[in-house]
Amino acid sequence: MESEKKRIAIIGAGISGLMACKYTLEKGFNPIVFEARSGIGGVWSQTIESTKLQTPKDFYQFSDFSWPREVKETYPDHTQVLEYLHAYALHFNILPRVKFNSKVTCIDYVTSSTADLHSWDLWGGSGEPFSPWGKWRLTVRNGQNPSASAPTDQQVYQVDFVILCIGRYSDLPNIPDFPLNKGPEVFNGKVLHSMDYAAMDDDVAADLIKEKRVTVIGFQKSAVDIAAEVANKNGATHPCTLLFKTAHWIVPEYLLPLVFQGLNRFTELMIHKPGEGFFIWLLAMLLSPLLWIFSMSIECYLKYMYPLKKYNMVPTHRFLKQISSCMFTVLPANFYDRIKDGSLFLKKSQSFSFCRNGLIVQGESKPLLSDIVILATGYKSEEKLKNMFSSTLFQKCIAVSSTPFYRECIHPQIPQLAILGYADSPAILYSTEMRSKWLAHFLAGNFTLPTISKMEENVMEWEKCKRRDEKESYGRSCVSTLLQIYCNDQLCKDMGCNSRRKNWFLAELFAAYGPKDYKDLS
Repeated sequence: MESEKKRIAIIGAGISGLMACKYTLEKGFNPIVFEARSGIGGVWSQTIESTKLQTPKDFYQFSDFSWPREVKETYPDHTQVLEYLHAYALHFNILPRVKFNSKVTCIDYVTSSTADLHSWDLWGGSGEPFSPWGKWRLTVRNGQNPSASAPTDQQVYQVDFVILCIGRYSDLPNIPDFPLNKGPEVFNGKVLHSMDYAAMDDDVAADLIKEKRVTVIGFQKSAVDIAAEVANKNGATHPCTLLFKTAHWIVPEYLLPLVFQGLNRFTELMIHKPGEGFFIWLLAMLLSPLLWIFSMSIECYLKYMYPLKKYNMVPTHRFLKQISSCMFTVLPANFYDRIKDGSLFLKKSQSFSFCRNGLIVQGESKPLLSDIVILATGYKSEEKLKNMFSSTLFQKCIAVSSTPFYRECIHPQIPQLAILGYADSPAILYSTEMRSKWLAHFLAGNFTLPTISKMEENVMEWEKCKRRDEKESYGRSCVSTLLQIYCNDQLCKDMGCNSRRKNWFLAELFAAYGPKDYKDLS
């Protein structure tokens, strides 16, 4: 078969890499998966002890591989998630395709002339996945020590197509900048990023924080989870401090199914879409107050149920804006109980710096005494993606443009390459699996891409639409959170599949869509 002759490289064996491998295998390809670590699972293979799903498992499952019956929890813990991923990989015979301890250090597009790239009207010169004019060259560092630089540890592969599945929340931490003599170098304690803390074995992490004054910086998922874990372990005798700049809405687990059930076609009628006509625009204008009512109802409920005002935790933004910006944090168990019993302190400040025995917090006269500071300050995901390319041309394509990718996985100016798992979503497995299926159909030749100018026009429409809604919180990795079904309809249309997956009209309009609805896409 022609597909067997084409070499496809998949970089990363996390969730995205596993699905990319599975669906390309189904189309007759023989992909090779490069994984820098010794096992599959991506971020799920290195996480803190208390981590569990923040998405109901019905929305975080493979369309054709259900959770085991013995997993009764709505939000399985990280061990159960990792076991589920291993079971998936075994069931679809993915593991033999994975080269472990193989870190791809850079990729380079080899073509007869880079000038050809600028003259192409079609992606890759043809609008098809494989081009006769170029191939990708991958430099892979092998061995148990992927940081080693000896030439003998490196190997070069040449392939016809690359699927980047390197994730957004790993490898390249975002470390804040500090003025001279006000950074971690003057601190007598230990400073580490949440990535390093999560990579520790549970017993090592427990020993590190035991009877220590720990300060956690940030207010996103990792920061809140780590602060709650430290507070639960150390108690009031050695309280943990959560220092944050901006408060976000933290939702209890029992409200999440309500939020996810609301992600249906009727809800999407209330949201403006890129390139919409007058009737769709008018309908969204007339129905959008319902979204405002929903957002205000959730906010009022959270302020009534929890002492947000007392602890200066009332966000200045709307709950709906937080969801559309892919900032979703679930309330850890006993979070406010730990605050009440003195195990956890909350401090809001616009800035801080280090001193010898702790932190200087803006607005406070005394230092915040600390033994350990954990920076849960996120990751430089775009820089990490940019650094994969050896070509400055492609680096600029990633760094200069702020527009989303076409169908959230194809850059119009980078041929024979797709990026999976970069687009954020409330249910990342669900959204990534749809794009994995779409990509497999594309690789199999079931459709071709539009012209480069048409793809660029499409992504600019998405950017314009989302910037209008989200303004300063816009990010190109999060463009379709509240339009998941609309995006899936586009993918289905490309694949030639029926996008209407329900059995009758009312269910089609008001029932939530999930992975199982897209089980059989032919």
